[in-house]
Amino acid sequence: MANVKNLKKDINFVLGDIIEAVYLFEMSTTGTPTPETNALVDEAIAAFDTLITKVNAKNVENKKAHFKQINVELEETANQLIAKINEL
Repeated sequence: MANVKNLKKDINFVLGDIIEAVYLFEMSTTGTPTPETNALVDEAIAAFDTLITKVNAKNVENKKAHFKQINVELEETANQLIAKINEL
């Protein structure tokens, strides 16, 4: 991981793209939000908040391992959300 700034950008871009995919699904199918799509957007926002909180944690012993773990969590969360979008 190059630095914290890039990690924050990655989190923002990945979860932002997932939210955008949900909105594109809404526009291409029903044209209006459904409870399922609203739940996916809420879940993506909650994941964003959780990951950013972990990035901003100050009292971490091994920063390199901590940031690698956050990157792994981002990938897992993104894959789970994408799988849910594909199920819609």
